[in-house]
Amino acid sequence: MIYQLGSSFDFPPAAKANKDGLLAIGGDLHPERILAAYRKGIFPWFEEGQPFLWWSPNPRMVLIPDNVLISKSMRKILRDNVFKIRFDTSFTKVMEACAKTDRIGQDGTWITSDMIQAYSALHEMGYAHSVEAYNTRNELVGGLYGLAIGKIFFGESMFHLESNASKAAFINLTNFLQKKGFQLIDAQQDTDHLRSLGAELIPRSKFLRMVEEYVNLAFTVGKWAT
Repeated sequence: MIYQLGSSFDFPPAAKANKDGLLAIGGDLHPERILAAYRKGIFPWFEEGQPFLWWSPNPRMVLIPDNVLISKSMRKILRDNVFKIRFDTSFTKVMEACAKTDRIGQDGTWITSDMIQAYSALHEMGYAHSVEAYNTRNELVGGLYGLAIGKIFFGESMFHLESNASKAAFINLTNFLQKKGFQLIDAQQDTDHLRSLGAELIPRSKFLRMVEEYVNLAFTVGKWAT
């Protein structure tokens, strides 16, 4: 059963999503609705021209910040400061770059103009964050964005224009999250890239229990300093 959302920001239980992970249709991208969704393990994902679709896949790709895998070659790149990493200085540009990234098996992008507007509003509210990688010419060549609620970082998308730029951004993010006591990174989808960094699949039931516990842990809302 696919639920039809109305004007209320309430969602049906995420465990009621169908076998593909689709839970509900409709509603809007009001920042409070988006936050309500993530707090229940649900996220919006749709293409231009489609109605708003809300998902909670099973299983779920996650990574414990302490468990990030860093290859020997990547350690050298980090040690040599090949990329300058910054936080929250070019949020909308990161989203736009992610939207332009070609992905295997995907025609078009789910990062629509409506999504960019909604998540940029969440960025101004202090919930959505970007991690950016710049090269020696101070050009934005990689990065990622997502939402921080409680002690969970809900990752949305990443991009790179130079090799290893997105990995450098992601590893710097995990270091930051470790220091701030974050317990979980939600990676949503299963990809080889995420697996290489230490992400793993867990049952949705386990993920939802973790979300219920960790989103209520105290954390200061606001933009992150580089």
